[in-house]
Amino acid sequence: MSRAEVDVEPDDRPPPREDHSFLGQPQGLLTLCGLEVWERFSFLGMQAVLVLYLADTVAHGGLGLPAGTAASVSAAYGTLVYLVSVAGGWLADRVLGSCRAVLWGGVLITCGHYAMAVPAAGTSWVGLGLVSAGTGLLKPNVATLTGKLYRTDDDRRDAGFALFYTAINIGAFAGPLITGWLGGHQGWRWGFSAAAIGMTFGLIQYVTGRRHLAGRKHTAEFALAPVAMRLAVHRIASGLVVATAVAVLLAAAGWLTLDRFVDLLTLVSVLAPVACFAVMFASPGVTEEERGRLRPYVVLFLSSTVFNLILFQAYSTMMLLASTNAETTILGVDFPASWYASALGAFEVGLAPLVAALWLRMGRGQPHASNKIALGVVLGGLSFLLMVLPTSAPASGAPLMSAWWIVGSYLLLGLGDVLLQTSGMSAAAKLAPAAFSSQTMSLWFLSLALAGGIQAQTVKLYDDVSPSAYFGVNGAIAVAAGLAVLAAAPWLRRTMHPVH
Repeated sequence: MSRAEVDVEPDDRPPPREDHSFLGQPQGLLTLCGLEVWERFSFLGMQAVLVLYLADTVAHGGLGLPAGTAASVSAAYGTLVYLVSVAGGWLADRVLGSCRAVLWGGVLITCGHYAMAVPAAGTSWVGLGLVSAGTGLLKPNVATLTGKLYRTDDDRRDAGFALFYTAINIGAFAGPLITGWLGGHQGWRWGFSAAAIGMTFGLIQYVTGRRHLAGRKHTAEFALAPVAMRLAVHRIASGLVVATAVAVLLAAAGWLTLDRFVDLLTLVSVLAPVACFAVMFASPGVTEEERGRLRPYVVLFLSSTVFNLILFQAYSTMMLLASTNAETTILGVDFPASWYASALGAFEVGLAPLVAALWLRMGRGQPHASNKIALGVVLGGLSFLLMVLPTSAPASGAPLMSAWWIVGSYLLLGLGDVLLQTSGMSAAAKLAPAAFSSQTMSLWFLSLALAGGIQAQTVKLYDDVSPSAYFGVNGAIAVAAGLAVLAAAPWLRRTMHPVH
């Protein structure tokens, strides 16, 4: 791809308002939905088999890590993705522009999946790093491009984002089905190859369809001045080279072990949101009224962290449990354990429109946003508490649990995710101080990073305690957190004004 193909576009005008060529929506939405289908296909398809690959024996093509370590690495990988997402938003705003950030993010993701498909342990780590960097560039900026398709007074916006959310979950449903079957029957590298091919399709259709996007001119919306731009690029490149060199030297010296790298990511995931909140609360650009709305935002942030601590384990400890303790047969049909991950995407595709229709029917009688978020956290905790019942039998000679237990757990988790994400992100946008509107949404990504960082430590206990104790304690903590938010409902309704 030449520089001209990347950088030159005829203009930067938004598509005309009368563009209804894709289900009544702008044609550019089809391009972005197609990209999200394949990006989620590749990302969650790979993640569904990642922990199984890490924990499988070397003789069977895996890396032979202990189950707890494999789950910890998988969690740390998720943490890295969301930490990079914050940097990805800044790079798009100041250096690359959203359209170019998505393009090069897609290129890095594709290269990373192909690296994972190479049968060598070293390329697996390189591939995970590339996918993390690429997803951090692509993920926050695809949503930005979706918003740019609409004028602020366009009443199709909410419906357009609903289609976009559906595309995400279609990919989340289909990815584990394909990669899981290939990984389980043909070998893990075949599963990673499917993820690579899927992302290649997504990248091709994005490049061919980006002419329909608004804001497609490849310049940053709030670009740095030329001198500052050159300095920033130089510092970023130098920092990456130095960090890589230091990491290689420390690894060669035996100091930077896998466990220490995971611990470092956890530390960063804790310090980053603390620093962001401290800056926002202390900033003279934040009014006293806005500072008052930041306090309930802290509660939403922590609620998101607790819920995602459960949600992310759908692709780690739940996969390990399914592969060792659960039947892989439903109605006489055998399937690989990784297919369980597809149930989550399927439930969310089915439940999201039902929940939206319910809120529409209830109108002003629907629960307050904080109650929806609290209920989502409680449902997440119940999804883990449900696992206590089938895993409580003595391990010796115990029959495998029915597949319906895990399907039921994912049903609760999927409903909780629909409730929390749709209400949480909307409320976060409304509570953001004017001077920190973009950063506040980036802070929402840091709640996901923090959840992954904590999870990277807690999952290490998976090998040391019984499944019933592990899932019971995690579930009880989440339920208690959700009930605490419900108890704080009067204060939240008062301080979250004008959020309803």
